[in-house]
Amino acid sequence: MLLPSIFGEDLFDDWMMDFPFRGNGSANLMRTDVKETDNSYELDMDMPGFDKGDIKAELKNGYLTISASSNRNNDEKDKDGKYIRRERYTGSCSRSFYVGDDVKQEDIKAKFENGILKVTVPKKEEKPAVEENKYISIEG
Repeated sequence: MLLPSIFGEDLFDDWMMDFPFRGNGSANLMRTDVKETDNSYELDMDMPGFDKGDIKAELKNGYLTISASSNRNNDEKDKDGKYIRRERYTGSCSRSFYVGDDVKQEDIKAKFENGILKVTVPKKEEKPAVEENKYISIEG
């Protein structure tokens, strides 16, 4: 046991058990707000702890996929000693959004600032389907 116990229990045991992904911090990753404007959809995605180089965006078959990978869980020793526990996220995560088959990669804009990825996806005008009259031939 790394921490002193109080009344025979570890102080942080119950506190850590309340989190669904305890210890790796992934519960709050990639939370996304989607806003519709007149001309576009705007996504604000929380990506704390990631650098711009850790994030990739890909458009394939009408799906915009945002993925990120981080490896900061090193057992490094600094001048003050060795870390016993480090609670920084290590791993990868991704989210996909259907944006339509008419959206082109060059039309999507993305900016990463202060741990938030802002993605703007333009709206494409829907082409009304031309209804073709089909008649059944009548014999007689």
